[in-house]
Amino acid sequence: MTEERGAWKTYGERLIYDNRWVKLGLADVEAPNGERWEYHVVHLGRIAIALIVDDQDRALMLWRYRFATDQWGYELLGGLVDDGEEAAVTAAREAAEESGWQPVGEPEHLISFEPLPGQTTAPMDIYLWRNAEHIGEPTDTEEQGRVEWVPLSRVQELAQRKELLGAGTLVALLYYLASRNAGGAAGQDEATESA
Repeated sequence: MTEERGAWKTYGERLIYDNRWVKLGLADVEAPNGERWEYHVVHLGRIAIALIVDDQDRALMLWRYRFATDQWGYELLGGLVDDGEEAAVTAAREAAEESGWQPVGEPEHLISFEPLPGQTTAPMDIYLWRNAEHIGEPTDTEEQGRVEWVPLSRVQELAQRKELLGAGTLVALLYYLASRNAGGAAGQDEATESA
């Protein structure tokens, strides 16, 4: 395989901070111009997110507060993937714990991405369900907020008002809507029904 123009070389990395949620490393790197130095890299755990869409074209979300950005807004349900756990299992479990709604059926892997690849590894996996059953009250007391079925027709308005929190929520909703409108994988059911 030929080396891509502009590729950086990595000679190793030493960890300077490490816990379950975040690791901070200093990577020994060489830039394409030949300069070499230690570059800070933040490693976050893998996150799995559930996008649950009902037959009324609404997504299940949590209206909540995020102290780090001092912001209220809507988030999709999800959380940190535990060691040895499949990401789809995490997404379903977190959705039930945070909302009291259990996704039903097999999930569709919607998209995986890295939101800040310049200095951070933060893998995110998004899974789509088109059905959920109410099983009770939320059990995750750390993730408290108001559980709502939010019309997908409001996504652009909420994004413009900065009321969709986090890349996982934004990417999931915008990708789902774009692929559905383009007749992609997430839109196959709608396209089949209209045929």
